Amino acid sequence: MFELSQLRFFLAVATELNFSRAAKRLNMTQPPLSRQIQLLEHQLGVELFERTTRTVVLTAAGRRFFIEAQDLLQRAHVAMLNTQKMSQGNIGSVNISFVASAVYAFLPMVVARGKEIYPHIDISLREMTTGEQFEALRLRQSDIGLVRAPSALTGVNSEILVNEPFVLAVPRQHELATLSDITITHLDKQPFIMYALSTWQPFYELLTGMFRSNNIQPDYVQYIGSTLTILSLVNAGMGMAFVPESAARILFDDIVYRHITLPAGIESLLYLAWREDNDNPAFKVMLELIKLSLAPKMK
Repeated sequence: MFELSQLRFFLAVATELNFSRAAKRLNMTQPPLSRQIQLLEHQLGVELFERTTRTVVLTAAGRRFFIEAQDLLQRAHVAMLNTQKMSQGNIGSVNISFVASAVYAFLPMVVARGKEIYPHIDISLREMTTGEQFEALRLRQSDIGLVRAPSALTGVNSEILVNEPFVLAVPRQHELATLSDITITHLDKQPFIMYALSTWQPFYELLTGMFRSNNIQPDYVQYIGSTLTILSLVNAGMGMAFVPESAARILFDDIVYRHITLPAGIESLLYLAWREDNDNPAFKVMLELIKLSLAPKMK
């Protein structure tokens, strides 16, 4: 099989149609160039040039090979550049999993910025619960997870990415919607929509624990696994609910969002999770991009 260097030698001779000028162009002497062309012709089993003492002319096979050789060298050059870009993380693919509430503000901003800075990185998104994400990370089906709990898995790192308060979503017709200073004592015996334990364990345990420790007993009318569905039920007047502040970007006609002072530590935490042994270069640049993009939102 011929080598790429032989293709370069051939193209130089085919362009110059003169061995002496081609050798000078290649910064080599004429005899080794002639030997390389002869070797290439032997490997191909065809004559590429018709030679006389005065002229060098491409044969029909040579003219065809001229086109093929240019294409092969171009593809080799592109392969080299793409390999270099991939090793630097500028090309490739990355899989990002996320909890639903991450899309309201954080994830769209990161994806848009990622596509702008790294247009040749394919970003695949998949919505999952926190538990499903840790399993996907363990099985290497996800590169980066946006989860609601820290990692307890060996080899999977996590750190707090966003720390935001909860806001109270209140039906517009409810009497609390008109109060300017709401406390958690106002929620006692009130109809309340809570995050489901099966899909939102961190929020469920945090909020129900807060109510118990303060002797507040809301009337839990529904346990729901989707922030959007919770807000839809609030909008229908079925009860009120705590949601992350970023969810207040979702506007409903009959919901009023109220800030409320909660005990210390009662906050909505979004964690970044990843395998420490992930050697995907695209993952590494996207991980840093996420950290830098959301750093101002961290407390």
